[in-house]
Amino acid sequence: MTELSGPRAEATSGEATSLAILVHGYGADGNDLIGLAGPLGGALSGTEFVSPNAPQVSTMNPMGRQWFPIPYLDGSTEEAMKEGMASAVIALDAFIDAEIERSGLPASKVALVGFSQGTMMSLHVGMRRAEALGGIVGFSGRLLVPETLGDEIRSKPPVLLIHGTSDPMVPFESMALAEDGLSKAGVAVESIARPGLGHGIDERGMVAAAQFLMQRFAA
Repeated sequence: MTELSGPRAEATSGEATSLAILVHGYGADGNDLIGLAGPLGGALSGTEFVSPNAPQVSTMNPMGRQWFPIPYLDGSTEEAMKEGMASAVIALDAFIDAEIERSGLPASKVALVGFSQGTMMSLHVGMRRAEALGGIVGFSGRLLVPETLGDEIRSKPPVLLIHGTSDPMVPFESMALAEDGLSKAGVAVESIARPGLGHGIDERGMVAAAQFLMQRFAA
């Protein structure tokens, strides 16, 4: 099994009472999302941030990483996609375990914050862990294999979904589909549409994410 690692930002208060694991998108790496620690850390001074690099070198961008290949983008096979995802799920799940053990924090004080493919991974892994995490924030992603969630869900951390209405990479409609699938599985989910936003994260989305995490870590 691949052991994940990536950049880290310490809690600005000097003592971490919570942890946010930032899960990057396809073709990027941990350095792409660790920058969120700056704006989020302003509201979450007791939160430590870590952004693991995905286990595979990106097929499309050899300078970046991927959690699994995407056939319609990189010409990979469906089998390669399924194998890559299965391996990445194990790796991310183990990384979460290791971070909980290292930090000494309860699972309720740990959250996942994903972008794009990182949102897909966060929703998939987070719902299948035995002990519920504090919450999941998903930017510009989708819920993978929603048809299996009802049988495989093991915990129900609250979820916040944020998506731009003009996203050219992951269709905006994916947010409603994810919300529906999560709700049917009994997960408390909120969604925020960002008018005119493409495949990215804007200031309003960051504010909403910070408020959501503050509430979850205080619960």
